Amino acid sequence: QVQLVESGGGSVQAGGSLRLSCAAFGYTYSIYHMAWFRQGPGKEREGVAAIYTPGGSTTYSDSVKGRFTISQDNAKNTLYLQMNSLKPEDTAMYYCAADSRTYTPWHSLNPEYFTFWGQGTQVTVTS
Repeated sequence: QVQLVESGGGSVQAGGSLRLSCAAFGYTYSIYHMAWFRQGPGKEREGVAAIYTPGGSTTYSDSVKGRFTISQDNAKNTLYLQMNSLKPEDTAMYYCAADSRTYTPWHSLNPEYFTFWGQGTQVTVTS
């Protein structure tokens, strides 16, 4: 089992930046890929960015490409999401997710490919 705890959310003006963190606990050695998802009011959960944990390859949704950066610190078992040039439409609850199944496509932003989820951290961007 893997437990995930997000932090770093808050309220920021449009154009500002935030960095989210996701600390992983438990059988972290088994993690194959991790990702950030978000869910805005009245919207479906959306994949934002994913990372292949053994090698560090990354992928992003078109809506955040060039503004957000996903990264990891293996020594700290922590995943990050650096968010720059934030827009009001980025307002959402942000979730960290992980999975250990090596047969799943690491680059997928489909929530079905992730078993472990954090509780989420709220990001609010004001205009």
